[in-house]
Amino acid sequence: MHAAHAKIRTLFLDGPTGRLEALLNVGSPNATHAALVAHPHPLFGGTMHNKVVFHAMKALHAFGFPVLRFNFRGTGLSEGVHDGRDEVRDVEAALEWLKREFRLPVVFAGFSFGAARGLRACCPDPDVRALISLGTPVEAEGCLYSYKFLASCRKPKLFLSGDRDQFGPHQALEDVVARAAGPKELVFIPGDHFFEGHLAEMRMTIESWLQELLVTE
Repeated sequence: MHAAHAKIRTLFLDGPTGRLEALLNVGSPNATHAALVAHPHPLFGGTMHNKVVFHAMKALHAFGFPVLRFNFRGTGLSEGVHDGRDEVRDVEAALEWLKREFRLPVVFAGFSFGAARGLRACCPDPDVRALISLGTPVEAEGCLYSYKFLASCRKPKLFLSGDRDQFGPHQALEDVVARAAGPKELVFIPGDHFFEGHLAEMRMTIESWLQELLVTE
């Protein structure tokens, strides 16, 4: 990637409970899409600097997309207090900023809690064209995640998890994906919930799925 496209902008977005801290990896001037990446559970150390989030950003940035990461309310320098459910509105605020700034179709990627909240925000948004759910949580931190809304979400979806993911066991995740509308793909690669030791494979899987999707668009 050209050095000019490797720049990072630090910024604040207007969120529903105050400003949200964000980072934008600047994309190519002729980018075809913009991208948004959402981080894992903030009460368990999740931030926009998380390794999985960083590698997802790199995968999306490889296509020349501008990529926005942000901290959920109450995380880092983001204002507000963790809610657990209302963070869907934080994702919507980040989406609105991205759409105003670039006026491009959006690719969304979320990890764990970020996937659960982000999918809910992005499925109904007509400007979001593709969804990547990493380490989709089914049962985590005593919380059961429901994905009934995916039954009517007809956007291309990639579900990518480690084969030893403690928060999204094989069968539970297969059941979630089975009930989701197509097009969809479920991929297991070696590793735990955090893709420990397998982040490069995670990134390559995202890139190859996206490459195929963009060719057929």
